Amino acid sequence: MRWRSLVVTGAATPAPFRPGLEGVPATQSSICDIDGQRGVLTYRGYPLDQLASSSSFLETAYLLIWGELPTTEQLQEFEQEVQMHRRVSFRIRDMMKCFPSGGHPMDALQSSAASLGLFYSRRALDNPEYIVSAVVRLIAKIPTMVAAFQLIRKGQDPIQPRDDLAYAANFLYMLTEREPDPLAARIFDACLILHAEHSLNASTFSARVTASTLTDPYAVVASAVGTLAGPLHGGANEDVLEMLGQIGSPDQVAPWLDRAIAGKQKIMGFGHREYKVKDPRAVILQTLAEQLFDQFGHDPMYDLARKLEEVAAERLGPKGIFPNVDFYSGLVYRKLGIPEDLFTPIFAIARTAGWLAHWKEQLGANRIYRPSQIYTGQPSRDWQPVGAR
Repeated sequence: MRWRSLVVTGAATPAPFRPGLEGVPATQSSICDIDGQRGVLTYRGYPLDQLASSSSFLETAYLLIWGELPTTEQLQEFEQEVQMHRRVSFRIRDMMKCFPSGGHPMDALQSSAASLGLFYSRRALDNPEYIVSAVVRLIAKIPTMVAAFQLIRKGQDPIQPRDDLAYAANFLYMLTEREPDPLAARIFDACLILHAEHSLNASTFSARVTASTLTDPYAVVASAVGTLAGPLHGGANEDVLEMLGQIGSPDQVAPWLDRAIAGKQKIMGFGHREYKVKDPRAVILQTLAEQLFDQFGHDPMYDLARKLEEVAAERLGPKGIFPNVDFYSGLVYRKLGIPEDLFTPIFAIARTAGWLAHWKEQLGANRIYRPSQIYTGQPSRDWQPVGAR
């Protein structure tokens, strides 16, 4: 393989106890940088808006994992390898047919991702060829498994990938059984780029902790998927649509928001621990949504969302609370015809690139995570027989 490897050393930095480790450095990384005051996000130094407008998801994934943008030859080889490994074993499909149809797709994805480790159980973490093959398999097969479960739970057989379709277009085809419009495919590809990486968030931290034990990469991704499934991390884009539905109409935005603020209710899709301005991903997603509406028809819920952003800027802007990545992404996926409970699995499809980048970086200078704790329990005491307690 001619693919380039980048190794970055890192070590945890001691810090005083803070709940949730907020603001406590846990590693050093060269993958992603966030300037929350200016609303700037870069992957390996490249501004996200440039990547979203000019790159492709697979090219961006290559950048994240191997540290540099690929040459034409490297990109073609990577794309061909991913294309060749999109299909999953019939045994995995049969396993997924045993999942309850009412189960959440994130639980199905976590189980399916973990099962890949049974089929590719050889651990050779010091072998570059093994690293490459694991990256290719996970990026190639995760979308296939998401689409397969969607059809299986509807009582249908999964659709096989099409080798003549690019990464994003192929996923939409497997999901909807129709070849997507080129604009829809391009916008979905851009959405994957926007969600591919975001520093040491909860699921990425979970991936690095799991990676530090030197387990296989399939377990690393499965642990990250399980973390992403939590409502405090993934899934907020589903909640945004539900919230907008509850508000009902633009004229109800102001009174609804005032009641929510007075009741200390969380405003879904607003606020981010890293950003004190509008999330740069939300800025791009809003533009993508407008492009979809221009081509395929307007969504009245978008007017409601814009009104909520306008009123919230007056009420919450002084506190540094603005729309985050989840605020407009659900509207984009909704227009693409994607079921709401697949929003977070799609997040996982994209973030697999970031998780693998951190897995690879962790291997470069690994030390198992073993943070300390502050004990708050009982002092030393003697055991008593049950009758004396």
